[in-house]
Amino acid sequence: MPGGEVELQRKQRQRAALFLFVFLFSLCTYATAAFWPVEQNLAVGEFLDLSRVFPRFLLEHLVLTTDSLHFAGSNRIRLSQELQTATPGSFHVRVVLLDVLPLRTLVVNVQPVVRVYPGGQALGVLLHAQGVIVVGYAGITERDGDVVNPAASAGLRVGDLIVGVDGHPVTNEEVIRKAVFRAGGERRSVVLKVKRGDRTLRFAVRPAFCRKAECYRIGLLIRDSTAGVGTLTFYDPVSRTYGALGHEVAQGITSRPLALNEGRVVEAFIQGVRPAERGKPGEKIGVLTTQVSRLSGAISHNTPHGIFGCLDRVPKHPFYSAPIPVALAHQVRPGKAELLTVLEGNRLERFEIEICRVNVISRANASRKDLVLRVTDPRLLRVAGGIVQGMSGSPIIQRGRLVGVVTHVFVNDPERGYGIFAERMVRACGLLSFENNIPIFSVSHLISTGTCCKI
Repeated sequence: MPGGEVELQRKQRQRAALFLFVFLFSLCTYATAAFWPVEQNLAVGEFLDLSRVFPRFLLEHLVLTTDSLHFAGSNRIRLSQELQTATPGSFHVRVVLLDVLPLRTLVVNVQPVVRVYPGGQALGVLLHAQGVIVVGYAGITERDGDVVNPAASAGLRVGDLIVGVDGHPVTNEEVIRKAVFRAGGERRSVVLKVKRGDRTLRFAVRPAFCRKAECYRIGLLIRDSTAGVGTLTFYDPVSRTYGALGHEVAQGITSRPLALNEGRVVEAFIQGVRPAERGKPGEKIGVLTTQVSRLSGAISHNTPHGIFGCLDRVPKHPFYSAPIPVALAHQVRPGKAELLTVLEGNRLERFEIEICRVNVISRANASRKDLVLRVTDPRLLRVAGGIVQGMSGSPIIQRGRLVGVVTHVFVNDPERGYGIFAERMVRACGLLSFENNIPIFSVSHLISTGTCCKI
């Protein structure tokens, strides 16, 4: 066979292979877009705008269909009509071109509109761990002068959580001290039940007599509680449910979430602010009130999205006479916003900030970096240098809605920080939930542009 024909056949095979690849790739892409469900979250009464998904010239040729009568007694509607929801619920809808070709399948979740009071007040957070936390080692000097550490030799580590001793639960440091003293006097080992990450371990530790302290010890530094200053994010006037911080309270040594035994929030008075500098995070310096105050409550949950519980009473808000709506994630936009927090005493103030970026991808996962924020308020920059420790939980308001929560600061750029969507916190505490029922929709007049649907 002549060389020219061989080369021609080779090129034909390459073109055929390329065509087959493009065809299969296009088919897979179409099948994925048409039949793989894509979630769409909307609030009651909000528009379903598909003009961002499909080209404008296609919209008047598209039809929405469902398996049951969702659309005002019908199971299909053209995108030249408006659609608006009256009740929350969840349903599947297919977008069909010319009543023939399916283009996309959507799972539309219609959320109720939740209204809460934004916070901003300074809180003292008091938590007791489920057990005692190993925060360090302390060598023991015996009678002969030797320095030993039985606990370290037995394998205990900093960050371990001691939850049991000699078969009894550990509720505070005193339980450990008494058990060690008793075991030392009886010349036996004390048996410690320890949680280390997801594992539960047991250690037999023989107490040693400390010449300096004149008592039996095992060589550990332990702590059974933690305290700090944070910020209230929101509270519900009906149930008195509140959320704060925007992140969990973690063990300082290991950064793992603190297993909660009991805890409370109390009002904090800010005595001063140590300004943030590049590379050095600032902090609020607060005093926790131990007396009955206008702001206090129990802590029931310590979660990745904040601490939650019930307030003893509903405080009066200085800026809002009525609760404001909580924005869903898709309603948050880059642009100007305001932040509520306390810089002095217990006086709540408003400060201007800018939402620089909204992380669209994070809406589907548990990201703690939903928002990138920048402080623009001159007073907040002058007093605090930007975002400081103790400001975690400060609510972010945009267009009359609670949209986000301050969580972290950029250490090398304290004027900027991260935040999470307020929707995450409201959902985590149970205020944003609904039965998976069939929503009711109303269909209104025809519109000339055919660019959106109300849901």
